[in-house]
Amino acid sequence: MEERVSGEEAFRDEKAVPEGNFPMEKGEQESWTMKDMLARVDHTQLKAFATWEDIRSLCQEAVQYHTASVCIPPSYVKRVRDTFGESLTICTVVGFPLGYSVTEAKLAEVEQALKEGCHEIDMVVNIGDVKSGLYDKVEEEIRTLKQACGEHVLKVIIETCYLTEEEKIAMCRAVTNAGADYIKTSTGFGTAGATIEDIQLFKKHIGPQVKIKAAGGIATLEELELFLRSGCHRVGTSKAVGLAAQKSCTNAELE
Repeated sequence: MEERVSGEEAFRDEKAVPEGNFPMEKGEQESWTMKDMLARVDHTQLKAFATWEDIRSLCQEAVQYHTASVCIPPSYVKRVRDTFGESLTICTVVGFPLGYSVTEAKLAEVEQALKEGCHEIDMVVNIGDVKSGLYDKVEEEIRTLKQACGEHVLKVIIETCYLTEEEKIAMCRAVTNAGADYIKTSTGFGTAGATIEDIQLFKKHIGPQVKIKAAGGIATLEELELFLRSGCHRVGTSKAVGLAAQKSCTNAELE
């Protein structure tokens, strides 16, 4: 099993960093420490050509910097779990990135990922069904996958760059009604990523139990803090360690 970075402790203790303890509205928290922000980051590597060394490095960074999770391709879930054990939270993607796999295929992906040790699932909705107005069908698919996830977290990617405001609102309702844990803006593979306007729209139309994840194009420390202040509980980015470096973040600051 992989040895952890010297002096680091496993950060995935939800009681140690409870999400509800972080103020979500701008102005409720005067400043976000680097530790606070990194505790909200899904440290992500989903490139088609990601090697094991890329994934291993990502996981080591996640342990060192105490990120919320690593978001990785399904093919690496078992190897990460075998190597890093419970020292980090593993998130993977389903129906990614285009969303048009049949529900049965997505369900099989979820079941396999959970079997191999995954903790969280980021699924992509069938965008064609959304554009066709088949909102009930999309909702039922989300419900099916959430039932398979059980107590594990399910985040629902709606790929906002392709949707009208009406369609985004419909997806807020579908995610809420289906009992999913998060609504997520983007895959990072579409024509655009997260926007503050979409976060504000989500906040108006999701149920109280649904959290928000922003992803796609968040590349600076200022953007990360802005999305957190705007109401996001998680942010997906591949640049978490780089963002920490911008602040000359030391290990002492993270302890």
